[in-house]
Amino acid sequence: MTAVDHQQLLALMPFAVSLGVRIDSASTEEVRGHLDWAAQRCTAGGVLHGGAVMALADSIGAICAYLNLPEGTRTATIESKTNFFRAVRDGALHAVSRPLHVGRTNIAVQTELFDDSGRRIGHTTQTQSVLNP
Repeated sequence: MTAVDHQQLLALMPFAVSLGVRIDSASTEEVRGHLDWAAQRCTAGGVLHGGAVMALADSIGAICAYLNLPEGTRTATIESKTNFFRAVRDGALHAVSRPLHVGRTNIAVQTELFDDSGRRIGHTTQTQSVLNP
């Protein structure tokens, strides 16, 4: 996909755009994105807020599910679980989403979260419903 395509994907999610989510690459097999650390996205002590972490994972995971949808359908998250392993205090949070299951009625996606050094920050597993118009 081109940078323009990435922007079109993000434009489908105004919240992700306002949060500062960026897509680095996107295909049906894998979507990569990141969110830069910024003070306004933090909780006490300069730690990237868990809600920002979860929003990045949900956004990148949703794009992965979207890219795997049958034509003419849409998607919505019906379940999401995030495990946090360490904090992000600078740099960027990186997300890598891959489909675990692409079915007729739902798509399950796993998103791995890393810091700039490649240390695992956490992971999210989400289920997306496949919705007919």
